[in-house]
Amino acid sequence: MSDLAPLPRKRGRPRLDPATPGHAREGLLRAGVALLTEKGFSAVGLEEMLAAAAMPKGSFYRYFPSKEAFGLALIDRYDGYFQRKLRRHLEAAERAPLDRLADFIADARDGMARHGFARGCLVGNLGQEMGVLPESFRARIIAVFAEWEALLARCLAEARLTGQLMGHDPEALAAFFWIGWEGAVLRAKLERSPAPLDAFAAGFFRLISPSV
Repeated sequence: MSDLAPLPRKRGRPRLDPATPGHAREGLLRAGVALLTEKGFSAVGLEEMLAAAAMPKGSFYRYFPSKEAFGLALIDRYDGYFQRKLRRHLEAAERAPLDRLADFIADARDGMARHGFARGCLVGNLGQEMGVLPESFRARIIAVFAEWEALLARCLAEARLTGQLMGHDPEALAAFFWIGWEGAVLRAKLERSPAPLDAFAAGFFRLISPSV
């Protein structure tokens, strides 16, 4: 679920200074995240990546020893961005726990809508390509999902303590949410529509709070 801006960057985020150390590496990571939320890793060539980052050919291997190393760096970059989004919502103490989850869902939906539902989740996209990706990606993707599940499980545990959630194991429910949410994101991208996100969210909240 990405709402990261494509290059050149949108207003409101600092412009990269070519004189700044790490500028080119940062540009490649930004371009890579934007491309891989739309396309598969195996379908994106280095030339397309370099063109998106406005970098000359031959620059890539100054910063990454291989495309595999680049892919792992992209997973880490996206995970950092997405965890900040999750924490902003799921750890918002002024909101009731299940309202925090609803806020995240609305934010993610808006992020996809800003890009016409052409972009999805980089980690989810890579997971679906695993049959043709380097094996090193598997453990990292699994670990990322486990981190996201842990963040949600803590929020759901708070919901149980406050009486918003009854009769459900927070950890199992968090795993269930991410399995379903990633499928909904895939369908929303496929259909260019928010309907799958809305259907999953409504069904999830009916499951955990039948009175909703």
